[in-house]
Amino acid sequence: MHTKTLKTGISVQRYFIYLAYDGSNYHGWQIQPNGISVQECLMKALSTFLRREIEVIGAGRTDAGVHASLMVAHFDYDGPLDTVSVADKLNRLLPPDISIYRVCRVRSDAHARFDATARTYKYYVTTSKYPFNRQYRWRVYNQLDYERMNEAARTLFEYTDFTSFSKLHTDVKTNICHITHAEWIQEDDATWVFTIRADRFLRNMVRAIVGTLIEVGRGKLTVEGFRRVIEQQDRCKAGTSAPGQALFLVNVEYPESIFECDDQQSSITGEPSVADNL
Repeated sequence: MHTKTLKTGISVQRYFIYLAYDGSNYHGWQIQPNGISVQECLMKALSTFLRREIEVIGAGRTDAGVHASLMVAHFDYDGPLDTVSVADKLNRLLPPDISIYRVCRVRSDAHARFDATARTYKYYVTTSKYPFNRQYRWRVYNQLDYERMNEAARTLFEYTDFTSFSKLHTDVKTNICHITHAEWIQEDDATWVFTIRADRFLRNMVRAIVGTLIEVGRGKLTVEGFRRVIEQQDRCKAGTSAPGQALFLVNVEYPESIFECDDQQSSITGEPSVADNL
């Protein structure tokens, strides 16, 4: 078992939490000074259950209104924990729009953010008005050319600098990302879903890409124009960011080596998206 030892001689175990949340009522994942966040709720529930202040670090940060059908976070605790019981107790303490899938032991140096090898997002667009999924879809009012949008999406594989799709004035050190999947697929007569996978994403990156691809689909931007937007490395050249409510973080991937032998990742990846059931 890989644990770290404090100066007091107490061994500390690190744990990963796999969770989902409906982001409609939150100001994003990260703790905010003027609004409730998912991270804050999770830390409060853990601290209540374990009866001490617990810090939680997430695999990334979703914006206000953005959802996650699979988010990963880590925390440390200096005592043995029954991981099944922790998951059960947290689900009792957390509000209905946050759910814990599983808690598992990992190596003491494992990090939910920095050890992630890939992340996957889905974005949902619909042409129909349906009151029961309005919080999880972006309704567009005209038909889009998805074939041309997919042609433009494939150009993303040719580039690594996505400054044009990054939120301005952020504290990141690099805008380099490696996109390995980007595709629009029709889900039903009225709904299309855009799936994108990369080793990392910049702030607002997926929503900016979707908004710019929509411009291609409307005929306002050519595929070559989309390519030029990337090459100019200027956020002002890209389209308006798509609304947050239709975006889901659906998977975070890690190397098997960071997990304890009885807590392998293989049994917890690929959680179904709650959006697919709406």
